[in-house]
Amino acid sequence: MKTTLKIRMSNADAHYGGNLVDGARILGLFGDAATELLIRNDGDEGLFRAYEKVDFLVPVYAGDFLEIEAVILEQGNTSRKMEFKCFKIIMPRPDISESACDVLEDKVLTTYAIGTCIVPKDKQRHE
Repeated sequence: MKTTLKIRMSNADAHYGGNLVDGARILGLFGDAATELLIRNDGDEGLFRAYEKVDFLVPVYAGDFLEIEAVILEQGNTSRKMEFKCFKIIMPRPDISESACDVLEDKVLTTYAIGTCIVPKDKQRHE
């Protein structure tokens, strides 16, 4: 099972100088994607338990449009192992004008993670 979220980073998302977005913001988006997957898969939001791997590969800035992909890799009795990817798909071009942007021909992987969520057995959808 897979889900995709799209979102634009705003100036409110910038945490550091140069309008750099904090990596924790991306992890929050991964959590949102995990919640959607758990609801679709189990009928319950579940709980994010742990990340076993997180790689921040490319900086994200205010004005960037992101695409978050999440997929369930493995299902245990109450655990769901998931893979997360954050891609930059549109980026601002302030060198041209304040409102100019480029749609990227190739998505740019900014963040990659593997994490585990849990869904209590009594909360899982029974079909």
